[in-house]
Formats: sequence, structure tokens, C-alpha cells
Amino acid sequence: MKLDRLLIASVLCLSGGLGLIFGYCHGNVGAYAGWPIDGCSLQISTTTTGPGALGGLVLAVLGALLLIIATIVAIIHQFQPRARRATAP
Repeated sequence: MKLDRLLIASVLCLSGGLGLIFGYCHGNVGAYAGWPIDGCSLQISTTTTGPGALGGLVLAVLGALLLIIATIVAIIHQFQPRARRATAP
């Protein structure tokens, strides 16, 4: 599999999984700003039900795994010597 196809598949799986998770979730978000900075907080409370609970998790984990594999393959590819071009006589 080519690296670009692996990267595209990982991004599609990851975004599809997160889309399912956040599409079926309900909850609330609260942000508080204050001085000094120690008084600032961000609270996110979500609950996902239905197909997003299982399908979204599976797609997000698969996308993250594919993204890690694509990163490792790209790093290995950088250290491989380039094929020598054949010169015409």
C-alpha cells in the first residue's frame, strides 16, 4: 500500500469515528476565565449513545492506528537510500 493511500484512509477513519462520536453525543461545555490564571477552567461533559458509542470508537481507534503506522512508514522511508536512476548510454 502506498503511503498516501494509508494516510488518506487513516484521516477518513479518524474523522468518521470522531464525527460519529460527536454526532450522537449530548452534554454540555463550560469555560470560565478569571484572574489569576489558576482560576481558569474548561469543563466538557459528553455522553455518546447509539451507533456512535461503538462504531465511532472502533473507527477512531482504527484511524489512530493507521495514522501511527503511516507515520512510522514515512520515517522509515526517509532513511532508505533512493534508487539509483539508470542512465541511458
